[in-house]
Amino acid sequence: MTKVRLTAAERGEEVLQAAVQAFGASGYEGTKTDEIARLAGVSQPYVIRLFGTKQQLFLASVRYVCARIEQVFRDAAAESPDLASLARGYEQMSEERELLLVLLQGFSASANPAIGECTREGFGSIYRLIRELTGATAIEAREFLSTGMLLTVLTAMEVLGPDARPAAWADELKATFTVNTD
Repeated sequence: MTKVRLTAAERGEEVLQAAVQAFGASGYEGTKTDEIARLAGVSQPYVIRLFGTKQQLFLASVRYVCARIEQVFRDAAAESPDLASLARGYEQMSEERELLLVLLQGFSASANPAIGECTREGFGSIYRLIRELTGATAIEAREFLSTGMLLTVLTAMEVLGPDARPAAWADELKATFTVNTD
């Protein structure tokens, strides 16, 4: 059986996916580049050669997550450019729990100047895109993002999404979710 050689770009994508998984689980401070290398099936020096530093890899992970969220919203808006459509896209994204966890980790690590700048830039870009795609007012976009953040937290707590654990209070709360499409 012949082993398929990956290009540097493909290997870099594998490392980035491993980083998203690891940073989502353990955060910036709690993740070692050795762990990311192991998950990607490469050496730790290779990870550093590709991304420079752990911080640069974390920043790449946050940018990747924000770009993925934007793509989900663009795809949803292509079907129907309204907040309800974007909300359905967000529900789909809850299946990719590690994305939402990296976003939360980025918020948590924002006291670090570089991480804070990157996270604020990414979140601001998502906010602007929501308004652009749907024509939502600032208040409507804020409400949409507020609900999205609550859904993100519920997903992180595993009461929403593919690993959901039963919680009556969460079921009651989830039943209240609506998107204002006026």
